[in-house]
Amino acid sequence: MKNPVNWFEIYVSDMDRARKFYEQVLNIQLDKLEVPGEMDDVNSFQMMSFPMVQDKPDASGALVKANGVEPGGNSVMVYFACDDCSNEENRVEEAGGKVLKSKFSIGEFGYVAMCMDSEGNTFGLHSNS
Repeated sequence: MKNPVNWFEIYVSDMDRARKFYEQVLNIQLDKLEVPGEMDDVNSFQMMSFPMVQDKPDASGALVKANGVEPGGNSVMVYFACDDCSNEENRVEEAGGKVLKSKFSIGEFGYVAMCMDSEGNTFGLHSNS
């Protein structure tokens, strides 16, 4: 069965702070996304994309700053794939976030750590070892 998930958005209030947080914790580079014309006001809508390859089945997403949308509701949980989630977990607090639950086993499915980002959004780190 094909994975139906192809996009996620993490809402933020401070784009620079959130960008630095995820770049530091995940050791990646986020790229600025050009927004559609009617959303072009830099003060009302900004997006920074996680690494992605267009037209591939892998899920990707972006940090989003949008007027009228507040971060931190935590109705959706995003898990980031890691080689060993304890490595990324060790960078969370230094980057301005909080570790909610350190790396723990989820049986045959590997390990996860539960964290909060610099904007108050909860997310998970997942690895097989």
